Amino acid sequence: MATCDHVKDLPDAAPEPRTPQGCEECLRDGTRWVHLRLCLTCGHVGCCDSSPQRHATRHFHDSRREDPAHAVVRSFEPGEDWRWCFVDEMIV
Repeated sequence: MATCDHVKDLPDAAPEPRTPQGCEECLRDGTRWVHLRLCLTCGHVGCCDSSPQRHATRHFHDSRREDPAHAVVRSFEPGEDWRWCFVDEMIV
């Protein structure tokens, strides 16, 4: 599997999900999601780009002011463990 420079900025262990029951913003706003993604920098749980609100991608864009940006997410779906880098647009 390919890697990117953003993987080296990740903590050694995945952070605890801040809202393990679902997308943080969808839960707050009463909206629905399709699939979930876990930010490997801070533990934010957001909905995927197939979801109407696209909160995982929005979280990444909002974090671009920080160093490091929250570039890598992991699928938060049962039985899936793939990771995606928003900056390099690749599975890492």
